[in-house]
Amino acid sequence: MTTPDLRRRTPWPALRRPGQAVLSAVLAALFLGTLGNAPAGHARSAPPRPTAADCPLRLTGTARCYTGQDANGAHWTMAVPVRWNGSLVVHAHGGPDLGDTSDPARSADDLERWAVMVDEGYAWAGSAYRRGGFGTRMAAADTENVRRLFTDHFGRPGRTYLHGQSWGGDVAAKTAETYGGRPGAYDGVLLTNGVLGGGSRGYDHRVDLRVVYQYYCRNHPRPTEPQYPLWQGVRAGSTLTPAGLGARLEECTGHTLDPAERTAAQQRNLDDILAVTRVPERTLEAHLRFATFTFRDIVTDRLGGRNPFGNRGVRYTGSHDDAALNAGVERFAPDPTARRDLSYDSDLTGKVSLPVLTLHAIDDPTAFVEHEAAYRATVHGAGRGRNLVQTFTKESEHSGLSDSEYANSLAALDAWARTGHKPAPRAIADSCERYDATYGTGCFYDPDHRPPPYASRVRPRPGGLDWPAMTAARERAWSRIGGVGIAP
Repeated sequence: MTTPDLRRRTPWPALRRPGQAVLSAVLAALFLGTLGNAPAGHARSAPPRPTAADCPLRLTGTARCYTGQDANGAHWTMAVPVRWNGSLVVHAHGGPDLGDTSDPARSADDLERWAVMVDEGYAWAGSAYRRGGFGTRMAAADTENVRRLFTDHFGRPGRTYLHGQSWGGDVAAKTAETYGGRPGAYDGVLLTNGVLGGGSRGYDHRVDLRVVYQYYCRNHPRPTEPQYPLWQGVRAGSTLTPAGLGARLEECTGHTLDPAERTAAQQRNLDDILAVTRVPERTLEAHLRFATFTFRDIVTDRLGGRNPFGNRGVRYTGSHDDAALNAGVERFAPDPTARRDLSYDSDLTGKVSLPVLTLHAIDDPTAFVEHEAAYRATVHGAGRGRNLVQTFTKESEHSGLSDSEYANSLAALDAWARTGHKPAPRAIADSCERYDATYGTGCFYDPDHRPPPYASRVRPRPGGLDWPAMTAARERAWSRIGGVGIAP
């Protein structure tokens, strides 16, 4: 492994000529249809020097860490190994977290979580995004910004790889589609437990949870509280907190209690909700929080009160009385403009020109493995199947997989990018042992796994469409009319 001499690099290189940089930024903005979707700040002025920061304990003595904030207000963290292999991993975090400002702790926490990548000799850069809340194109622009800032500060890496986790998988895939065609920007993409179905269908199971929960529990909202359509998640101005929502879920289902301590009504409510929605019991509260507070962010804060969600025509099954459920559950149709904007912002076209490697736990309780089937159909529908390799593991966590697998996946992606030889899932599984000798966290690959279709896990909305073709058509239409999707 080569060790570049950092002293020979120009650590704070001058920007390109100001006029050229501004022109490039404007042209990029026009191409995207809005200045808000272009990585702003990079061309306006020289970025501030990074601030030296403490590295996570695991990286003490083996890396130099830095923090800063870009011109859009996005906090970021970077790490450069003492024995740097010359390549960079640009990380896109999941969530989305909620809040109006960028959280400086977010990217630092993610560096600690994926320190294995720095252990493997890669520099690492991650943006906390300019604000919390939904906005895939915004997050993609901030991700591209942190790559540019790293290059400004430390010189151009030999190779640059995108890594996206959870919703960050959607962000990284969108970053690759939007910026990955530029020469020298990125060389490959690693998506781990990614939410790859896109926003306009990726949250349909939470739409179903929201309405099915209310049918059985009748406490969100209570009859004595102001009423609102459930697609809002929770009404604007509500003082309900996550803890308060958890108390209502407990009241209705007793989900944290030992089964023997639940009432008969609580047990039946819990059984029906889980059977109909197919949401795992251990993540039921997390999914309901998303269907409450993140839905409010999407609808109220990002789409001006317009509804992008629908469940008309969906038939719910698995309860003790399906007829009563289907007759009584709240129904609604999406506002076409809201669904269009959410689609433009977060749906994927599959038009990626880079090697893309995915790693997904088969029993992921948060981003169901069927997201991989949706993404595969999208990429193949765009004629880019040659650029995709998917791998699966017999794990059951969402937020963290084996370090041995992360190191192995990054090495497989790097070899693919360097040689042009597309790896087979079994070959990737077989190579993991080498990294497990270092990390000892286990290799759990199932090279023969192929996830079932997305619609087998998430009830499709009636009138199913050719998703890749529809998404590509929306992309073309919005490029023509200058749509902003979800505003930054």
